[in-house]
Amino acid sequence: MTEFLVKHFIRDPENTQDVAVRTAFGNLAGVVGIVCNAFLCVSKLLVGTIFGSISITADAVNNLSDASSSIITLLGFKLSSRPADEEHPYGHARIEYLAGLCVSVMILVIGVELARSSIDKIIHPTPVVFSWLTVFVLLLSIAVKLWMSLFNRTIGRKIGSSTLEATAADSRNDVISTSAVLVAALLAHFTNLSLDGWMGLAVAVFIFFSGLGVLRDTLNPLLGEAPSEELTAYIARKVLSYDGVLGTHDLMIHDYGPGRCFASVHVEMDAKEDVMKSHDIIDNIERDFHEQDNIHLVIHFDPIVTGDEAVGTMRNWMAEKIKSISPELSIHDFRMVQGRSHTNLIFDVVVPHGFTYSDQVLRQKIQQLVADEETRYYTVVTIDHSYAPFHTDGAGI
Repeated sequence: MTEFLVKHFIRDPENTQDVAVRTAFGNLAGVVGIVCNAFLCVSKLLVGTIFGSISITADAVNNLSDASSSIITLLGFKLSSRPADEEHPYGHARIEYLAGLCVSVMILVIGVELARSSIDKIIHPTPVVFSWLTVFVLLLSIAVKLWMSLFNRTIGRKIGSSTLEATAADSRNDVISTSAVLVAALLAHFTNLSLDGWMGLAVAVFIFFSGLGVLRDTLNPLLGEAPSEELTAYIARKVLSYDGVLGTHDLMIHDYGPGRCFASVHVEMDAKEDVMKSHDIIDNIERDFHEQDNIHLVIHFDPIVTGDEAVGTMRNWMAEKIKSISPELSIHDFRMVQGRSHTNLIFDVVVPHGFTYSDQVLRQKIQQLVADEETRYYTVVTIDHSYAPFHTDGAGI
């Protein structure tokens, strides 16, 4: 069914880097979600009202919230596809995250209201009329939600949409909650054990915590979460694959919404090479990332002295000393300035977030390591707090 819908409603479905194609996928997912959830909501609401089941009614309201979520998702994809303008030079793609934020708040409110209704049903229980129609509707709901979970997960992964993957997880959760309602109805019929209110409360709690999960997933990119290790490792490997690149560091990635990735990185190249040649290589790298990966990459050129054996030896020696403090530390931009009375060792130290020592203490420890070996060396250290979970040293020799 998924392939059928994609084939008939999406033009050029393989070109997912295109904003129009990505928006078409989002629109399709939104419309499918609205239609399926509206159908399930009406069906369960009728059954829950006729037979007096608060848990089925709660599940119906859950489907109503899912339909509302699909409407917001549809609007989010529509608005986020708008091109950049003077007031928003990086585009409007983050609207997709805002849409997810609205959905999460809606889910939380519905979860609280359903919990209140279910507690009232537990305190003041009323008999539930069993019907095989109820069983049929619930089984139908489980089948539809299972397909919706697979559908949204497939499209979400295809276009790289965290919103649709969250929708897929929500549909999977609905399968679990509806199964719980079905179990309650069957237990009430065959054992006279009334769990309707309790199952309604369980569904409400499930909805509430699902809302918290969606809230976390949509807030993180808005607040500026760290890029994935897979992405940072891919960028570093690709940059290092170009001839003339000796090392890379200080990678920073900014997410302005799906398909709106901006990054900057320092690239180490041989200082003896012709500047125009190095600049041409950097231009090629930036262009390739934009055309092949849809990443707007800006590169800072760091010239590295490779012909001075003394500098190379000292850099390797210093790198080993830094590693003795912690294997998480690394250095770059190493320079050695010799004077009459002493020699300055100037370099940056990359420090991961949450590192044990403060910047001041770390500088003192580094100086102590140098002083223990040779008192004429002094360190001038810049502490470089890592913005990405990946770093590679350059040649530095």
